[in-house]
Amino acid sequence: MADKIVVGGVSVDTRHWIGGERVASDETFTDASPIDGSVIGEISRGGPAEARAAVAAARDAFPSWAATPRAERARILHAIADGVEKRIEELAIVETTDNGALLRSHRRGVMPRVAHNFRFFADWLLKLGHEDFETRGHNNHVSWDPAGPCVLITPWNAPLMLATWKVAPALAAGNTVVLKPAEWSPLTASLLADIAAEAGLPAGVLNVVQGYGSEIGDALTSHPDVRRISFTGSVPTARRIAASAAANLTPLSLELGGKSPLLVFADADLDLAVELAVEQYDNAGQVCLAATRILVEESIATEFTRRFEEKAAALTQGDPRDEATDIGPNIHPRQLQKIDGFVRRAIEGGARAVIGGHPGDGQYYAPTLLTEVAQDSEIVQEEVFGPVLTLQTFADEDEAVRLANDTRFGLAATVATGDPERAERVTAQLVAGTVWVNCFFVRDLQAPFGGSRHSGVGREGGTWSFDFYCDLKNTVTAPGGWKSHG
Repeated sequence: MADKIVVGGVSVDTRHWIGGERVASDETFTDASPIDGSVIGEISRGGPAEARAAVAAARDAFPSWAATPRAERARILHAIADGVEKRIEELAIVETTDNGALLRSHRRGVMPRVAHNFRFFADWLLKLGHEDFETRGHNNHVSWDPAGPCVLITPWNAPLMLATWKVAPALAAGNTVVLKPAEWSPLTASLLADIAAEAGLPAGVLNVVQGYGSEIGDALTSHPDVRRISFTGSVPTARRIAASAAANLTPLSLELGGKSPLLVFADADLDLAVELAVEQYDNAGQVCLAATRILVEESIATEFTRRFEEKAAALTQGDPRDEATDIGPNIHPRQLQKIDGFVRRAIEGGARAVIGGHPGDGQYYAPTLLTEVAQDSEIVQEEVFGPVLTLQTFADEDEAVRLANDTRFGLAATVATGDPERAERVTAQLVAGTVWVNCFFVRDLQAPFGGSRHSGVGREGGTWSFDFYCDLKNTVTAPGGWKSHG
């Protein structure tokens, strides 16, 4: 196995990063590009031994990093952000090749956001605090103490951005990290290890181990030295992780996707509503926050559908490296089969494909809109994670809210209405971690992010991230009682 591969002119190390050194495994797994199915390279395939070595490295590095002053930790995080910004083009090319998302999006939005993740949490660390308060003359002082080694398990749909959304606050908090990227998109995590080392992050503070979750996951999540586990992915995997962590009562943060609704009322700006709906095809539908269930008031449903078809027809699907492309491939043949299975079963059950309803060439799936779907059907209730939307109608506000809340998920919701009072009434009733009104995907790292019900446990962002990655301590001091040292 070659220790390094070249991807779009960029050299990427295929080995793990453990304790400040590159470590190879005897076995490998094949990483292929969803763009054309071509093999990118053979990647070190970790197992329990690599998991134990990475946790040991994180454990050994923890005391020194935890004792590092806040200002110095923040300086190093800013240096990592500088390194990301210098390599935005390289990171964008590698990630597009690896996961098939649009190159233009990686260049203009995703990779700059990676750098921002580090800068934001570095700056937030320096202002993190709580005013002291008094209880019967006693002083209360709240502090955020580093928790210890953290295992961070990240998904394939936005690999580096979602990894650094976890890595940055964990490091800022004074913790050490073992990062396990998704096996379908491992490459930019390896580049992050290089960037962090070049920025001066001490050995063992960030470790990256690659491999299949079924082979390496339990050794990471059940390890008694791990103090926090953060995972973004599916509900079944989250259940396995929670069971593995239970023996040590290791705290968990889980972001598990959703089946979010877009509620379109008759008083909405219809062009805006259609634009919001078509936007849900972003990243080939591989977005946890996507409003895949479109709920439209009956009186405007026909006109909404006509305009939707017209706007969706203008989308260009193809090579994500082409600036003109709007929708790229889906990540893996297995994912494509899963998407097609959902759609075929829905159509067999009576659904009608207004557009799409079939795969294209390679790993591309045609943007799809299904109507005549029952609320209790699989296609309405289960996350597809592909460019597949459903459209249902409602008679009034109460029915809209009932349909919107009638799944086991609760990650996000979008509301299109021209009435601010209705917006206030409806959003107050929706079960969701984030609600957008007449907009979509406007996100600020200061805001809490996470889901309700089966969409997850906990919140990330701002102080909420530090609350998770730290052990909060309240120190109560009695008045007086100090001995004189004069």
